[in-house]
Amino acid sequence: MKNESLFELLSKINVNDKTEKKNGLTYLSWSWAWSEFKKHCPNAKYEIVRDEKTGFPYMVDEFGIMVSTRVTANDETHEMWLPVMDGSHKSMKSERWSYFVHEWKNGQKTGNMIEKNVEPATMFDINTAIMRCLVKNLAMFGLGIYIYSGEDLPDGWTPPKPMIDKKRFENALKTIESGEYQSEKLIEKFQLTGDQQKQLDELIEKMKQLELEKK
Repeated sequence: MKNESLFELLSKINVNDKTEKKNGLTYLSWSWAWSEFKKHCPNAKYEIVRDEKTGFPYMVDEFGIMVSTRVTANDETHEMWLPVMDGSHKSMKSERWSYFVHEWKNGQKTGNMIEKNVEPATMFDINTAIMRCLVKNLAMFGLGIYIYSGEDLPDGWTPPKPMIDKKRFENALKTIESGEYQSEKLIEKFQLTGDQQKQLDELIEKMKQLELEKK
């Protein structure tokens, strides 16, 4: 079997029923991925790359902790790297560190910054990162590569939101006023024009005033 035909074969396999979504990312089961890979390429071998100085299966510096794997199949070798990350996809280090983000309330920035912490990495976090790195490594041979299709987009890039037509927007305002729908969901789902945002702001202010009068 040639490497090119192996890639073509593996890249056509539907892995959707072997994945799970967690914190906005899609993960493929490492045990299934390796078993499937070996079925099509029995001579495949993988290696967990170790730090040359410490011998540990991970590398540490001031930026965080990195793991790496190396897979060889049909005389072709690919390497892959992956940082150890927490649930918010922030790089974990040996010690706790913190960062600041904008505070949001009712779908809008308050103008304040709030501090969030990233806890020190544990061996469990490192082990999880290694196995995820292995799966990503196998994708270089084609298996499940399509689930990584968005990773080459610019950092922080998000798909543009759709616009909302006049009639649907007016209906949304009515349901927001009646309490059946939330303004945050409207802002999250649609890109509003300047005039639509103004109308929404006026409605929110009106609802606040009515709430105050009730008190």
